[in-house]
Amino acid sequence: MLSSEDYSRPTEKLNLIDQIQRLGIAYHFDREIKDFLEDIYASIRRNGSTEDEDDLHTTALRFRLLRQHGFWISSRVFDKFKGREGNFDASLVNDVRELLSLYEASQWSTQGEDTLDEALSFCFTHLKSMEEKPVIVTHALKQSIHREMLRLEARQYIETYQSIDSHNEVLLSLAKLDFHLTQKLHQREVTEIARWRKDLDFKRQLPFVRDRIACYLWNSGVYFEPEYSLARKFVTKAMAMITAVDDTYDSYGTIEELELFTRAVERWDINAADELPGYMQVCYPALLDVYSGLEDMLAEQGRSYYLYYMKEAMKIMVQLYFQEAKWFNQQYIPTVEEYMEVAVVTLGYQMLIIASLLGMPEITTEDTFQWLLSNPKIVRASGAICRLMDDIASHKFEQERGHVASAVECCMKQYGVTEQEAENELKKQVEDAWKDINEGWLHLTEVPPHVLMRIVNYARAVDVMYKDGDCFTNSQTKLKDVIACLLVDPVPV
Repeated sequence: MLSSEDYSRPTEKLNLIDQIQRLGIAYHFDREIKDFLEDIYASIRRNGSTEDEDDLHTTALRFRLLRQHGFWISSRVFDKFKGREGNFDASLVNDVRELLSLYEASQWSTQGEDTLDEALSFCFTHLKSMEEKPVIVTHALKQSIHREMLRLEARQYIETYQSIDSHNEVLLSLAKLDFHLTQKLHQREVTEIARWRKDLDFKRQLPFVRDRIACYLWNSGVYFEPEYSLARKFVTKAMAMITAVDDTYDSYGTIEELELFTRAVERWDINAADELPGYMQVCYPALLDVYSGLEDMLAEQGRSYYLYYMKEAMKIMVQLYFQEAKWFNQQYIPTVEEYMEVAVVTLGYQMLIIASLLGMPEITTEDTFQWLLSNPKIVRASGAICRLMDDIASHKFEQERGHVASAVECCMKQYGVTEQEAENELKKQVEDAWKDINEGWLHLTEVPPHVLMRIVNYARAVDVMYKDGDCFTNSQTKLKDVIACLLVDPVPV
């Protein structure tokens, strides 16, 4: 496709790659895309520039695509679009396409890149002030390409792309077919998981536990490709069990019962269930069973260590669940820093990321799992985004029903600020965390890109889940349209 004479100029190929990615079919062209971008990057390293250097759209698109694929390119490429006083040229506001391209490129900023911060502010201000906004502008302001769930972006962009007069009919047909086939696979997986949930009988035996299709939606947003079917099903089950355990610690168990459960998980022995109260004897064996379902397969592959790291991550998480329960029992409000050290881990990110690597034996080694279990900066940043956005969206409801202090309450107490001031500060921390994610993506060359992409994609899913409130807890209402377009409604032919 990229070698076609119809896309002979670099600018045309950049636009084609962008379209392929947004249509959700880039995984079919991985090698071609990588080869082309490597050539572009090598040319920049040799010559310091490329053709069409006076075109903001091309400059911004090239910048975004290179960073998106892990190539570090300096943000100084945008300096030529500034005036003498160092501000972006006012004439740029007349071209919506160029503004949008710069806006999307600025989402890939790292700490200290003032030019990209200025670009984001400049573009957001002028795009938002437009009296009659095109649909693409409204959507971009709500959800940038970088922070969108990949499959949701594909579903929405297919319709946008079809409305473009110059669209490539072959690409459009491939995108529709690909979405249709993966949607059918995802539907079968949801059916299998729903059957599993029904057999557990949690709804009757553990009525306090949330039953969320959002668990599957979250994971299909992180890795939608057909070859990761096993990982999606396992991680969705694991995530459902994490939710059950979380609800037990948050809203049901006494401190004495929770201590028993914590010890049982540390033992990881089915016989420990005998020491638990009745309702925990339902949850605990189910938790162990999810993991044991993989035991034989991983042993045959010589990768039993995989299961070890998933169990260790679960044990660490449960220990910190108990720490939160003790805080609540003592009515203790920690500092923001103390809270985040615990609350980021209790999200279960480490375990979910480790488990999401099922089906990728060729690129994951024991060193990779050790690195993930060490809770590196990029994992902490992704977890911080989830924790802070979750707390901002749900803290009022959580406090009303009785819950450990959230980041909002911790911030209010520590700094003596109002609720709104605390939320504003935490939103700034979310933006900083995105910069840390971008930095890790661009500079962690010793970690396989597919592993890093899992971490980035979890943050993207969080942005969708919590941007408009707590959609995870209220998935039947707030996520209704997203669930419908990804798992129910077919792509119009």
